Amino acid sequence: MGTEKEIKKSESGLSREQAAAAAMVAEARQRGLELTGPDGLLKLFTENVLETALNEEVTDHLGHEKDRVDSGRESINIRNGSRKKTVVSDAVGEVEIDVPRDRESTFEPTIVKKRQRRLRDVDEVVL
Repeated sequence: MGTEKEIKKSESGLSREQAAAAAMVAEARQRGLELTGPDGLLKLFTENVLETALNEEVTDHLGHEKDRVDSGRESINIRNGSRKKTVVSDAVGEVEIDVPRDRESTFEPTIVKKRQRRLRDVDEVVL
């Protein structure tokens, strides 16, 4: 059975995503964090969504979670750190993200492609 707070959220008609976003906005306001601007919630959220998506992409590419390599596998390709990349979003301006790399340099990200600097469709996904 859910807590009283969870029950109220479901009774309010909000989806899980809307309830999570509302909770994030409320917490940001409590901490004195602006919603927009250079260090605002929207920028942090954009950064987190992009990095999470990139990490999922490299996991799919390599076929295993981070630090979960099967000992009997044939490929020696593994994660090989990350590199910083600054992308420009129409909604939040410049966002610095960590793009994961693989040892064999065969990882081709799709959410933020190599050499891509301007985010277009990603703004709509995040928002």
